[in-house]
Amino acid sequence: MVRTANGALYTGISTDVPRRFAEHQAGAPKGARSLRGKGPLELVFSSPAGNRSQASRLEWHIKQWPRQRKEALVLGKLSLPDAL
Repeated sequence: MVRTANGALYTGISTDVPRRFAEHQAGAPKGARSLRGKGPLELVFSSPAGNRSQASRLEWHIKQWPRQRKEALVLGKLSLPDAL
């Protein structure tokens, strides 16, 4: 999960988190459109998810959560196995 300068949380998946985060920080053309111009960005949470299918499923679940639950995950007050 990436936090924008205004505090919004962005959730995505990647096979190479450091590379993908660098793309988001650099902006166009490979960074997510929704993050452009919203920096500085901060990587606040990442977790291995197995294969791409499992990662997509996990991403979908997290995107359905209310902000309070996402913040609990970021702060370590909630772990992924317990959360799902």
